[in-house]
Amino acid sequence: MINPLPVILEENIRLIFGLKVRMHRQEQKLSLSELAKRAEMSVSYINEIEKGKKYPKRNKITALAAALGVSYDELVSLKISKKLGAISKLLNSNILQELPLDVFGLEPRNLLELMSDAPSKLSAFINTIVEISRNYNLTVENFYFSVLRSYQEIHDNYFEDIEKSAKEFRAEFIKDGEPLEEQLEQYLKQVCGYHLDHNSISEHPALDTFRSILKSDTDHSKTLLLNKKLNQRRRTFIYAREAAFHILGLADRSKTYSWMQVKSFDMLFNDYMATYFAGALLVPEERIIADIQKILEGSTFSFDNFIELILKHNTSPETFLYRMMSILPKHFGLSKIFFLRLDHKPGSNVYSLTKELHLDGLHSPHGTVLSEHYCRRWVSLKIFEDLEKNRAEGKHDKYICDAQISKYITSGKEYFCISVARALPLVDESIDTSITIGFLMNDKFREKTNIWQSEKVRMEFVNETCERCPSVDCSVRASDALVLKKHRKEKERITALEAILGKGVVS
Repeated sequence: MINPLPVILEENIRLIFGLKVRMHRQEQKLSLSELAKRAEMSVSYINEIEKGKKYPKRNKITALAAALGVSYDELVSLKISKKLGAISKLLNSNILQELPLDVFGLEPRNLLELMSDAPSKLSAFINTIVEISRNYNLTVENFYFSVLRSYQEIHDNYFEDIEKSAKEFRAEFIKDGEPLEEQLEQYLKQVCGYHLDHNSISEHPALDTFRSILKSDTDHSKTLLLNKKLNQRRRTFIYAREAAFHILGLADRSKTYSWMQVKSFDMLFNDYMATYFAGALLVPEERIIADIQKILEGSTFSFDNFIELILKHNTSPETFLYRMMSILPKHFGLSKIFFLRLDHKPGSNVYSLTKELHLDGLHSPHGTVLSEHYCRRWVSLKIFEDLEKNRAEGKHDKYICDAQISKYITSGKEYFCISVARALPLVDESIDTSITIGFLMNDKFREKTNIWQSEKVRMEFVNETCERCPSVDCSVRASDALVLKKHRKEKERITALEAILGKGVVS
């Protein structure tokens, strides 16, 4: 018995056939109804063929070939003309299966249909994008993370069904007043059938940067390997995250935390949903709403009180500020906000933007600028100086907080930014990290709160990167304004050309 063709290959055959019918029809300037009449088929059937949903029988292929004036072999051949070369590249790779098009309500045929409408121009565009991605080392994994951020932004980083699941779990399994870590540990052991191993990771120095590893045993049970360096707060978060995979029924997931390799978008998406659940469980919605309300209603912003609030929830600054990113748009109408995490090695001049999220439009700063130096006036960077002072004084385990009004020199936009920092434990104790949430200071923000008027909150003129900054008196500039100078020189050339050729002549 001959094995049937794989599903993916069958779909590609339908797509290629449909695209070729569509291309020949358009080349002959035939409408769908005209081709249907010639081939003695219905318009709806031809439409489904062109979209790759139907593959006709032999007699209908013969009729289509005659109606289009091409040979039968030409239509059924899997060879694609040079005009549709980019489509051929896509179909011969796994990218259409790897890209999470369904997140945006798309199917592979939608993308190919767009390409077939303007094949030459769109094929050239796709080839250009592929070339750019190679030059900048844009991997499918990078693409997955970008899609996930877009998905979060579309939903204002708030997922009601996950919030509901976290509330129901807390109501059924968690008793207030008793240690949350112990209750979650018992849930994993008794309900999920987990074994906990606190020793194995330390036996393999190469695995020392992982917080946890999930091992599936031969008897279908699971062993959760935990890093010995984890403190009680981090263990609690990992337990909550593991519980989420069971409660939400998320099978496709990573086995390590943090990620080592993202094999599919479903894996990345499920890991994020489990992380979201853990945040919602540790920092319950109704409690953080009340906390944020107190912050916004305050006449001043207290750095110490903000740190105490994070510690009260027994969670990390990253989890707490990320929860704020979920709650502020939904319950306070403040959606023009951003989240940043920066890493810095003390003593170096290198700062890495390792996580970002922008709601309701892209705000500065953002991480798409390659090989440029982020503005040293950002509170996210300046707070590292305070961390080093703490370290010199022996205060290694202290969170520190700072706030700043950042006014962008080029756009004039103002952001109220809160930043929390400490040495980054576990992954590399020689790395510092800062977590920042920023609010666009528009009329709505000023109506909601006066915390930005606090005496300790200073105002700084900032820019995105040194290379693009027009400031001439910056004492912390890390690079000359190379990009800005290049743009200005280009404008001068255009002005000079227009003086000779006339305005509007130079594009």
